Amino acid sequence: MADKKAILTVPGLDENIELPIYSGTVGPDVVDVRGLTSKGLFTYDPGFVSTAACESAITYIDGGKGVLLHRGYPIEQLAKHSHYLELCYLLLNGELPTPEEEEKFENTITHHTMVHEQLLQFYKGFRRDAHPMAILCGVVGALSAFYHDSLDINNPRDREVSAFRLIAKMPTMAAMCYKYSVGQPFIYPKNDLNYAENFLHMMFSTPCGDYQPNPVLSKAMDRIFMLHADHEQNASTSTVRLTGSTGANPFACIAAGIAALWGPSHGGANEAVLTMLDEIGEDSEENIQHFISRAKDKNDPFRLMGFGHRVYRNFDPRAKVMKETCDEVLKELGLENDPQLHIAKRLEEIALSDEYFIERQLYPNVDFYSGIILKAIGIPTNMFTVIFALSRTVGWISHWKEMVSGDNKIGRPRQLYTGHDVRDYPAK
Repeated sequence: MADKKAILTVPGLDENIELPIYSGTVGPDVVDVRGLTSKGLFTYDPGFVSTAACESAITYIDGGKGVLLHRGYPIEQLAKHSHYLELCYLLLNGELPTPEEEEKFENTITHHTMVHEQLLQFYKGFRRDAHPMAILCGVVGALSAFYHDSLDINNPRDREVSAFRLIAKMPTMAAMCYKYSVGQPFIYPKNDLNYAENFLHMMFSTPCGDYQPNPVLSKAMDRIFMLHADHEQNASTSTVRLTGSTGANPFACIAAGIAALWGPSHGGANEAVLTMLDEIGEDSEENIQHFISRAKDKNDPFRLMGFGHRVYRNFDPRAKVMKETCDEVLKELGLENDPQLHIAKRLEEIALSDEYFIERQLYPNVDFYSGIILKAIGIPTNMFTVIFALSRTVGWISHWKEMVSGDNKIGRPRQLYTGHDVRDYPAK
Protein backbone atom coordinates (compact mmCIF):
# COMPACT_ATOMS: atom_id res chain seq x y z
CA MET A 1 0.00 0.00 0.00
CA ALA A 2 1.49 3.34 -1.04
CA ASP A 3 1.76 5.95 1.71
CA LYS A 4 1.94 8.82 -0.79
CA LYS A 5 -0.33 9.69 -3.70
CA ALA A 6 -0.16 12.05 -6.66
CA ILE A 7 -3.31 13.93 -7.64
CA LEU A 8 -3.84 14.37 -11.38
CA THR A 9 -6.34 16.88 -12.71
CA VAL A 10 -7.43 16.29 -16.32
CA PRO A 11 -9.66 18.73 -18.23
CA GLY A 12 -12.96 17.07 -19.07
CA LEU A 13 -12.95 14.61 -16.17
CA ASP A 14 -15.40 15.21 -13.31
CA GLU A 15 -12.98 14.03 -10.62
CA ASN A 16 -9.27 14.07 -9.91
CA ILE A 17 -7.27 10.88 -10.36
CA GLU A 18 -5.26 9.53 -7.44
CA LEU A 19 -2.03 7.75 -8.41
CA PRO A 20 0.04 5.80 -5.84
CA ILE A 21 3.66 6.84 -5.29
CA TYR A 22 6.20 4.15 -4.42
CA SER A 23 9.72 4.49 -3.05
CA GLY A 24 12.61 2.18 -3.81
CA THR A 25 15.61 1.46 -1.59
CA VAL A 26 17.38 4.47 -3.12
CA GLY A 27 16.64 6.71 -6.09
CA PRO A 28 13.63 8.72 -7.26
CA ASP A 29 10.08 7.84 -6.25
CA VAL A 30 7.84 6.43 -8.97
CA VAL A 31 4.25 7.35 -9.76
CA ASP A 32 2.10 4.29 -10.54
CA VAL A 33 0.15 5.28 -13.65
CA ARG A 34 -1.48 1.91 -14.33
CA GLY A 35 -4.84 3.26 -13.18
CA LEU A 36 -4.94 5.76 -16.06
CA THR A 37 -6.08 3.19 -18.61
CA SER A 38 -9.41 2.79 -16.83
CA LYS A 39 -9.90 6.53 -17.40
CA GLY A 40 -9.09 6.27 -21.10
CA LEU A 41 -5.64 7.84 -20.70
CA PHE A 42 -2.04 6.79 -21.36
CA THR A 43 1.22 8.47 -20.46
CA TYR A 44 3.47 9.74 -23.26
CA ASP A 45 7.19 9.09 -22.80
CA PRO A 46 9.15 8.57 -26.04
CA GLY A 47 12.14 6.33 -25.40
CA PHE A 48 10.74 5.46 -21.92
CA VAL A 49 13.37 7.77 -20.40
CA SER A 50 11.02 8.78 -17.57
CA THR A 51 9.29 5.44 -17.13
CA ALA A 52 10.10 2.65 -14.69
CA ALA A 53 8.98 -0.38 -16.68
CA CYS A 54 9.91 -2.94 -14.05
CA GLU A 55 10.97 -3.53 -10.47
CA SER A 56 14.54 -4.79 -10.08
CA ALA A 57 17.04 -5.50 -7.30
CA ILE A 58 20.13 -6.04 -9.47
CA THR A 59 21.80 -2.75 -10.41
CA TYR A 60 21.40 0.87 -9.34
CA ILE A 61 22.81 3.96 -11.06
CA ASP A 62 22.87 7.54 -9.81
CA GLY A 63 24.12 9.44 -12.84
CA GLY A 64 24.32 12.77 -11.04
CA LYS A 65 26.65 11.43 -8.36
CA GLY A 66 28.54 8.99 -10.57
CA VAL A 67 27.38 5.91 -8.64
CA LEU A 68 27.07 2.36 -9.98
CA LEU A 69 26.03 -0.40 -7.55
CA HIS A 70 25.71 -4.13 -8.28
CA ARG A 71 23.50 -5.70 -5.61
CA GLY A 72 24.53 -2.76 -3.39
CA TYR A 73 28.29 -3.08 -3.93
CA PRO A 74 30.07 -0.09 -5.57
CA ILE A 75 31.70 -0.99 -8.87
CA GLU A 76 35.03 0.47 -7.69
CA GLN A 77 35.17 -1.99 -4.78
CA LEU A 78 34.17 -4.93 -6.94
CA ALA A 79 36.79 -4.07 -9.56
CA LYS A 80 39.47 -3.80 -6.89
CA HIS A 81 38.67 -6.86 -4.79
CA SER A 82 36.61 -9.21 -6.97
CA HIS A 83 36.79 -10.82 -10.42
CA TYR A 84 34.34 -11.43 -13.25
CA LEU A 85 33.01 -14.87 -12.30
CA GLU A 86 32.45 -13.82 -8.69
CA LEU A 87 30.53 -10.81 -10.03
CA CYS A 88 28.52 -13.19 -12.24
CA TYR A 89 27.53 -15.18 -9.16
CA LEU A 90 26.58 -11.97 -7.34
CA LEU A 91 24.39 -10.68 -10.18
CA LEU A 92 22.66 -14.03 -10.61
CA ASN A 93 22.09 -14.85 -6.95
CA GLY A 94 22.03 -11.55 -5.07
CA GLU A 95 24.86 -12.29 -2.64
CA LEU A 96 28.60 -12.88 -2.87
CA PRO A 97 29.50 -16.57 -2.81
CA THR A 98 31.14 -18.42 0.05
CA PRO A 99 34.51 -19.97 -0.87
CA GLU A 100 32.77 -23.31 -1.42
CA GLU A 101 30.04 -21.75 -3.58
CA GLU A 102 32.63 -19.81 -5.59
CA GLU A 103 34.69 -22.93 -6.28
CA LYS A 104 31.61 -24.89 -7.36
CA PHE A 105 30.38 -22.06 -9.60
CA GLU A 106 33.74 -21.56 -11.29
CA ASN A 107 34.08 -25.29 -11.83
CA THR A 108 30.61 -25.43 -13.40
CA ILE A 109 31.34 -22.54 -15.78
CA THR A 110 34.75 -23.97 -16.72
CA HIS A 111 33.23 -27.33 -17.65
CA HIS A 112 30.48 -25.77 -19.77
CA THR A 113 32.82 -23.79 -22.06
CA MET A 114 32.79 -26.33 -24.92
CA VAL A 115 30.11 -25.90 -27.59
CA HIS A 116 28.40 -28.66 -29.52
CA GLU A 117 30.63 -29.74 -32.40
CA GLN A 118 27.80 -29.37 -34.90
CA LEU A 119 27.58 -25.68 -34.02
CA LEU A 120 30.81 -25.21 -35.92
CA GLN A 121 28.88 -25.79 -39.15
CA PHE A 122 26.86 -22.65 -38.49
CA TYR A 123 29.97 -20.52 -38.77
CA LYS A 124 30.79 -21.97 -42.16
CA GLY A 125 27.44 -20.73 -43.47
CA PHE A 126 28.53 -17.10 -43.15
CA ARG A 127 30.63 -15.20 -45.67
CA ARG A 128 34.26 -15.06 -44.60
CA ASP A 129 34.03 -11.25 -44.33
CA ALA A 130 30.80 -11.24 -42.28
CA HIS A 131 30.79 -8.87 -39.31
CA PRO A 132 31.45 -10.83 -36.08
CA MET A 133 28.28 -9.38 -34.52
CA ALA A 134 26.19 -10.79 -37.38
CA ILE A 135 27.68 -14.20 -36.71
CA LEU A 136 27.20 -13.95 -32.93
CA CYS A 137 23.53 -12.97 -33.30
CA GLY A 138 22.85 -16.02 -35.42
CA VAL A 139 24.85 -18.53 -33.43
CA VAL A 140 23.48 -17.52 -30.02
CA GLY A 141 19.93 -17.67 -31.33
CA ALA A 142 20.65 -21.17 -32.63
CA LEU A 143 21.71 -22.47 -29.21
CA SER A 144 18.11 -23.36 -28.37
CA ALA A 145 18.26 -25.97 -31.15
CA PHE A 146 21.19 -27.67 -29.42
CA TYR A 147 20.32 -27.26 -25.74
CA HIS A 148 16.55 -27.79 -25.73
CA ASP A 149 16.78 -30.06 -22.67
CA SER A 150 16.58 -27.05 -20.32
CA LEU A 151 14.15 -24.61 -21.94
CA ASP A 152 11.28 -24.78 -19.44
CA ILE A 153 11.36 -21.19 -18.24
CA ASN A 154 9.05 -22.05 -15.34
CA ASN A 155 11.57 -24.56 -13.99
CA PRO A 156 14.17 -22.91 -11.69
CA ARG A 157 16.76 -25.59 -12.47
CA ASP A 158 16.32 -25.10 -16.23
CA ARG A 159 16.76 -21.34 -15.81
CA GLU A 160 19.96 -21.94 -13.85
CA VAL A 161 21.42 -24.38 -16.38
CA SER A 162 20.66 -21.99 -19.27
CA ALA A 163 22.41 -19.18 -17.38
CA PHE A 164 25.47 -21.38 -16.80
CA ARG A 165 25.61 -22.36 -20.46
CA LEU A 166 25.35 -18.81 -21.76
CA ILE A 167 28.00 -17.40 -19.42
CA ALA A 168 30.35 -20.31 -20.11
CA LYS A 169 29.96 -20.61 -23.87
CA MET A 170 29.89 -16.94 -24.83
CA PRO A 171 33.72 -16.51 -24.73
CA THR A 172 34.12 -19.65 -26.86
CA MET A 173 31.61 -18.45 -29.46
CA ALA A 174 33.00 -14.90 -29.44
CA ALA A 175 36.54 -16.15 -30.06
CA MET A 176 35.23 -18.41 -32.81
CA CYS A 177 33.68 -15.34 -34.50
CA TYR A 178 37.15 -13.79 -34.58
CA LYS A 179 38.94 -16.92 -35.77
CA TYR A 180 36.43 -17.38 -38.56
CA SER A 181 36.83 -13.76 -39.69
CA VAL A 182 40.62 -14.14 -40.05
CA GLY A 183 40.53 -17.63 -41.55
CA GLN A 184 42.24 -19.41 -38.66
CA PRO A 185 41.25 -22.74 -37.07
CA PHE A 186 38.98 -22.65 -34.05
CA ILE A 187 40.79 -23.09 -30.73
CA TYR A 188 39.16 -25.15 -28.00
CA PRO A 189 38.98 -23.91 -24.39
CA LYS A 190 41.37 -25.18 -21.72
CA ASN A 191 40.08 -26.07 -18.28
CA ASP A 192 43.30 -25.07 -16.51
CA LEU A 193 42.89 -21.39 -17.46
CA ASN A 194 40.66 -18.82 -15.79
CA TYR A 195 37.81 -17.09 -17.63
CA ALA A 196 39.79 -14.15 -19.06
CA GLU A 197 42.89 -16.25 -19.80
CA ASN A 198 40.78 -18.78 -21.65
CA PHE A 199 39.25 -16.09 -23.85
CA LEU A 200 42.66 -14.68 -24.80
CA HIS A 201 43.91 -18.22 -25.41
CA MET A 202 41.02 -18.96 -27.78
CA MET A 203 41.53 -15.61 -29.52
CA PHE A 204 45.28 -15.72 -30.10
CA SER A 205 46.47 -19.33 -29.92
CA THR A 206 47.16 -21.29 -33.08
CA PRO A 207 47.64 -25.06 -33.56
CA CYS A 208 51.33 -24.49 -34.34
CA GLY A 209 52.01 -22.08 -31.48
CA ASP A 210 52.03 -22.08 -27.70
CA TYR A 211 50.31 -18.85 -26.64
CA GLN A 212 50.73 -17.97 -22.97
CA PRO A 213 48.30 -15.30 -21.70
CA ASN A 214 50.08 -12.31 -20.19
CA PRO A 215 48.88 -11.82 -16.55
CA VAL A 216 48.61 -8.03 -17.01
CA LEU A 217 46.51 -8.43 -20.16
CA SER A 218 44.38 -11.17 -18.58
CA LYS A 219 43.66 -8.90 -15.61
CA ALA A 220 42.75 -6.07 -17.99
CA MET A 221 40.42 -8.37 -19.91
CA ASP A 222 38.75 -9.46 -16.68
CA ARG A 223 38.28 -5.80 -15.72
CA ILE A 224 36.66 -5.03 -19.07
CA PHE A 225 34.27 -7.94 -18.54
CA MET A 226 33.43 -6.70 -15.03
CA LEU A 227 32.90 -3.06 -15.97
CA HIS A 228 30.48 -3.98 -18.78
CA ALA A 229 28.63 -6.76 -16.92
CA ASP A 230 25.43 -4.83 -16.26
CA HIS A 231 24.14 -1.27 -16.49
CA GLU A 232 20.55 -1.35 -15.34
CA GLN A 233 17.62 -0.85 -17.78
CA ASN A 234 19.51 0.18 -20.92
CA ALA A 235 18.24 -0.48 -24.46
CA SER A 236 19.60 -4.03 -24.79
CA THR A 237 18.57 -5.11 -21.28
CA SER A 238 15.09 -3.70 -21.85
CA THR A 239 15.01 -5.62 -25.14
CA VAL A 240 15.88 -8.86 -23.33
CA ARG A 241 13.14 -8.19 -20.76
CA LEU A 242 10.55 -7.32 -23.40
CA THR A 243 11.42 -10.41 -25.44
CA GLY A 244 11.42 -12.56 -22.32
CA SER A 245 7.99 -11.26 -21.31
CA THR A 246 6.54 -13.22 -24.22
CA GLY A 247 7.83 -16.50 -22.80
CA ALA A 248 10.62 -16.81 -25.37
CA ASN A 249 13.51 -19.11 -24.47
CA PRO A 250 16.61 -17.52 -22.87
CA PHE A 251 18.84 -18.06 -25.93
CA ALA A 252 16.38 -16.16 -28.14
CA CYS A 253 16.19 -13.39 -25.53
CA ILE A 254 19.97 -12.99 -25.37
CA ALA A 255 20.18 -12.99 -29.18
CA ALA A 256 17.65 -10.12 -29.14
CA GLY A 257 19.84 -8.28 -26.63
CA ILE A 258 22.87 -8.75 -28.88
CA ALA A 259 20.95 -7.31 -31.82
CA ALA A 260 19.99 -4.24 -29.76
CA LEU A 261 23.57 -3.83 -28.50
CA TRP A 262 24.86 -3.83 -32.08
CA GLY A 263 23.48 -0.31 -32.67
CA PRO A 264 26.23 2.35 -32.76
CA SER A 265 24.37 4.46 -30.21
CA HIS A 266 24.62 1.64 -27.67
CA GLY A 267 27.39 -0.96 -27.92
CA GLY A 268 29.52 0.57 -30.63
CA ALA A 269 30.88 3.48 -28.59
CA ASN A 270 34.36 2.07 -27.96
CA GLU A 271 34.67 1.19 -31.65
CA ALA A 272 33.70 4.80 -32.44
CA VAL A 273 36.60 5.99 -30.25
CA LEU A 274 39.13 4.22 -32.49
CA THR A 275 37.36 5.53 -35.60
CA MET A 276 37.69 9.04 -34.19
CA LEU A 277 41.40 8.55 -33.49
CA ASP A 278 41.83 7.35 -37.07
CA GLU A 279 40.08 10.51 -38.30
CA ILE A 280 42.35 12.74 -36.23
CA GLY A 281 45.26 10.82 -37.68
CA GLU A 282 48.30 13.04 -37.29
CA ASP A 283 49.99 13.02 -33.89
CA SER A 284 50.87 16.69 -33.50
CA GLU A 285 49.77 19.29 -30.98
CA GLU A 286 48.54 21.61 -33.72
CA ASN A 287 46.42 18.90 -35.30
CA ILE A 288 44.95 17.76 -31.98
CA GLN A 289 44.04 21.33 -31.04
CA HIS A 290 42.36 21.70 -34.44
CA PHE A 291 40.03 18.79 -33.66
CA ILE A 292 39.43 20.07 -30.13
CA SER A 293 38.27 23.36 -31.68
CA ARG A 294 36.01 21.46 -34.03
CA ALA A 295 34.50 19.56 -31.09
CA LYS A 296 33.66 22.88 -29.43
CA ASP A 297 31.97 24.22 -32.57
CA LYS A 298 28.27 23.36 -32.33
CA ASN A 299 27.93 23.78 -36.10
CA ASP A 300 30.63 21.19 -36.82
CA PRO A 301 29.43 17.55 -36.95
CA PHE A 302 32.70 16.29 -35.43
CA ARG A 303 32.33 14.99 -31.87
CA LEU A 304 34.81 13.63 -29.39
CA MET A 305 33.72 10.02 -28.96
CA GLY A 306 34.25 8.42 -25.55
CA PHE A 307 33.65 11.65 -23.62
CA GLY A 308 30.55 12.26 -21.52
CA HIS A 309 27.71 9.80 -20.93
CA ARG A 310 23.96 9.86 -21.34
CA VAL A 311 23.37 8.62 -17.78
CA TYR A 312 26.37 9.91 -15.85
CA ARG A 313 26.34 13.68 -15.32
CA ASN A 314 29.51 13.26 -13.34
CA PHE A 315 32.61 11.15 -13.91
CA ASP A 316 31.77 7.61 -15.09
CA PRO A 317 32.77 5.50 -12.03
CA ARG A 318 33.88 2.68 -14.34
CA ALA A 319 36.25 5.04 -16.16
CA LYS A 320 38.32 5.64 -13.02
CA VAL A 321 39.08 1.93 -12.79
CA MET A 322 39.59 1.53 -16.52
CA LYS A 323 42.07 4.44 -16.65
CA GLU A 324 44.35 2.65 -14.16
CA THR A 325 44.10 -0.55 -16.18
CA CYS A 326 44.81 1.32 -19.41
CA ASP A 327 48.03 2.77 -17.98
CA GLU A 328 49.11 -0.69 -16.78
CA VAL A 329 48.51 -2.27 -20.20
CA LEU A 330 50.32 0.43 -22.18
CA LYS A 331 53.29 0.22 -19.84
CA GLU A 332 53.40 -3.59 -20.02
CA LEU A 333 53.34 -3.58 -23.82
CA GLY A 334 55.69 -0.61 -24.17
CA LEU A 335 53.13 1.36 -26.16
CA GLU A 336 53.34 4.66 -24.30
CA ASN A 337 54.72 6.28 -27.47
CA ASP A 338 52.36 4.69 -30.00
CA PRO A 339 51.15 7.65 -32.16
CA GLN A 340 47.45 6.82 -32.03
CA LEU A 341 47.51 6.04 -28.33
CA HIS A 342 49.48 9.24 -27.73
CA ILE A 343 46.64 11.17 -29.37
CA ALA A 344 44.19 9.45 -27.04
CA LYS A 345 46.23 10.32 -23.97
CA ARG A 346 46.54 13.95 -25.10
CA LEU A 347 42.77 14.18 -25.62
CA GLU A 348 42.33 12.80 -22.13
CA GLU A 349 44.63 15.48 -20.65
CA ILE A 350 42.79 18.26 -22.47
CA ALA A 351 39.33 17.02 -21.46
CA LEU A 352 40.36 16.86 -17.81
CA SER A 353 41.81 20.39 -17.76
CA ASP A 354 39.88 22.42 -20.36
CA GLU A 355 37.07 24.53 -18.85
CA TYR A 356 34.82 23.81 -21.85
CA PHE A 357 34.80 20.07 -21.08
CA ILE A 358 34.81 20.48 -17.31
CA GLU A 359 31.76 22.80 -17.33
CA ARG A 360 29.85 20.35 -19.54
CA GLN A 361 31.13 17.34 -17.56
CA LEU A 362 32.49 15.75 -20.72
CA TYR A 363 34.88 13.46 -18.92
CA PRO A 364 36.42 10.34 -20.52
CA ASN A 365 34.04 7.41 -20.06
CA VAL A 366 34.59 3.65 -19.86
CA ASP A 367 34.34 3.28 -23.66
CA PHE A 368 37.25 5.67 -24.19
CA TYR A 369 39.65 3.61 -22.10
CA SER A 370 38.34 0.15 -23.05
CA GLY A 371 38.76 0.95 -26.75
CA ILE A 372 42.40 1.90 -26.18
CA ILE A 373 43.04 -1.24 -24.12
CA LEU A 374 41.44 -3.59 -26.65
CA LYS A 375 43.45 -2.05 -29.48
CA ALA A 376 46.67 -2.38 -27.47
CA ILE A 377 45.95 -6.05 -26.75
CA GLY A 378 45.58 -6.65 -30.49
CA ILE A 379 41.82 -7.08 -30.77
CA PRO A 380 40.38 -5.62 -34.00
CA THR A 381 37.70 -2.95 -33.74
CA ASN A 382 35.00 -5.14 -35.31
CA MET A 383 35.32 -7.42 -32.26
CA PHE A 384 34.80 -4.65 -29.69
CA THR A 385 31.00 -4.96 -29.58
CA VAL A 386 31.26 -8.76 -29.51
CA ILE A 387 33.34 -8.47 -26.34
CA PHE A 388 30.75 -6.05 -24.94
CA ALA A 389 28.05 -8.67 -25.63
CA LEU A 390 30.18 -11.35 -23.98
CA SER A 391 30.54 -9.18 -20.87
CA ARG A 392 26.89 -8.11 -20.74
CA THR A 393 25.48 -11.65 -21.08
CA VAL A 394 25.46 -12.15 -17.32
CA GLY A 395 23.54 -8.90 -16.83
CA TRP A 396 21.00 -9.84 -19.48
CA ILE A 397 20.46 -13.34 -18.12
CA SER A 398 20.22 -12.02 -14.55
CA HIS A 399 17.46 -9.59 -15.55
CA TRP A 400 15.71 -12.30 -17.57
CA LYS A 401 15.91 -14.69 -14.62
CA GLU A 402 14.61 -12.04 -12.21
CA MET A 403 11.71 -11.21 -14.54
CA VAL A 404 10.49 -14.74 -15.32
CA SER A 405 10.85 -15.74 -11.66
CA GLY A 406 8.43 -13.02 -10.60
CA ASP A 407 4.99 -11.75 -11.58
CA ASN A 408 5.72 -11.42 -15.29
CA LYS A 409 3.34 -9.70 -17.70
CA ILE A 410 3.85 -9.48 -21.44
CA GLY A 411 5.17 -6.08 -22.46
CA ARG A 412 2.75 -3.91 -24.43
CA PRO A 413 3.76 -0.24 -24.88
CA ARG A 414 1.06 2.18 -26.03
CA GLN A 415 1.23 4.95 -28.62
CA LEU A 416 0.07 8.45 -29.44
CA TYR A 417 -1.66 7.83 -32.75
CA THR A 418 -1.27 10.66 -35.29
CA GLY A 419 -2.46 8.93 -38.47
CA HIS A 420 -5.75 9.28 -40.35
CA ASP A 421 -9.08 8.87 -38.63
CA VAL A 422 -11.60 6.47 -40.19
CA ARG A 423 -12.02 7.09 -43.92
CA ASP A 424 -13.82 5.26 -46.71
CA TYR A 425 -12.07 3.41 -49.51
CA PRO A 426 -12.46 5.56 -52.67
CA ALA A 427 -15.00 4.44 -55.27
CA LYS A 428 -13.59 3.26 -58.62
